[in-house]
Amino acid sequence: MRTSLRLHGALIGIALAVVSRARAETITVFAAASLTEALRTIGKDFETAHPGMNVEFNFAGSSTLARQITEGARADVFASADEENMKKAVDAGVVAGAPRAFVGNRLAIIVPRGNPKHVSGLADLARRGMVVSLAAPAVPVGHYATESFGKAGVPVPDASTEADVKAVVTRVAMGEADAGVVYVTDVAAGGDEVEAVAIPDAHNVAARYPIATLKDAPNATGAQAFVAHVLSPAGPSVLQRAGFLAP
Repeated sequence: MRTSLRLHGALIGIALAVVSRARAETITVFAAASLTEALRTIGKDFETAHPGMNVEFNFAGSSTLARQITEGARADVFASADEENMKKAVDAGVVAGAPRAFVGNRLAIIVPRGNPKHVSGLADLARRGMVVSLAAPAVPVGHYATESFGKAGVPVPDASTEADVKAVVTRVAMGEADAGVVYVTDVAAGGDEVEAVAIPDAHNVAARYPIATLKDAPNATGAQAFVAHVLSPAGPSVLQRAGFLAP
């Protein structure tokens, strides 16, 4: 009986050790929603290059992620769609080292396939009867959109205020909105239900995405390895194929 109990206890100990090791090898990345498709690909490439490591993502608006991180959410890496929300994390003392800009992006108007409302520019989004979807002003793409309307001399139209850029894409793809403003990469990732209307350089906004490891990262070694992979030639290669720009 005692031998059986000792064996049972040993097996429990081994199981707990395996679980603990599995947790230690998980890298948790909080990343801007616009990075979803590209970072998932980079994550798979990283796992292939680093057997035994598992990358888990939390994709959302950068403002939401910054708030979660500063309020104590456990994460290893933060990749923001703007420098302002990364600065919030830096100012809160939760970032380890200096953030690095790793990719850039631009805005585009997103419309349903076929452009049924014949949108040709930002001014058309202010037309009577247009149903427009934008990200909330606190979300980087929402802030950038406001800046873009200002450059074009067009008032920001009445619009829904979505939690992140993917929600804008979804509303347009489902026919719930006639147009929205998103990143060019999100139109490309949106599939056959949507298409882009270009915003001229004079009215566009250059987005810079910084990435950083976090000070209380549960897996600091894995976090550093993942960021190094993103910054290596392998990362930009995937990002450029997805339509992102150099930072």
